[in-house]
Amino acid sequence: QVQLVESGGGSVQTGGSLALSCAASGVIISTYSVCLAWFRQAPGKEREGVAAIGGDGVTGYEDSVKGRFTVSKDNANNTLYLQMSSLRPEDTAMYYCAASLRRADCRWYARQLNQAGFNYWGQGTQVTVSS
Repeated sequence: QVQLVESGGGSVQTGGSLALSCAASGVIISTYSVCLAWFRQAPGKEREGVAAIGGDGVTGYEDSVKGRFTVSKDNANNTLYLQMSSLRPEDTAMYYCAASLRRADCRWYARQLNQAGFNYWGQGTQVTVSS
């Protein structure tokens, strides 16, 4: 059974940094076919993909976070990370890590990830950026 547990959220002022972690179990994240991603959902808005990384380490980002967020993974510890810097109030959201067992779900279509392809989700961690 795949389980994902996020940690590292919190509150920060505009321009600050935060790092999120997602510990995975029941799946080997170094597997080529595994796609891991971070999504976020702000109050009153739809959930959106933020960043994704394939088993081969190839990454992709939503346009508004490019150059500010970095997704990475530690295969030895089976952990996914999201390093966030230059945070803005519009980054305020609940952040979720998710896993798909299909490499194709790491592709971006019309600047979005295929959320339906991600069968496994963490419980979420709150990120709040104040101005």
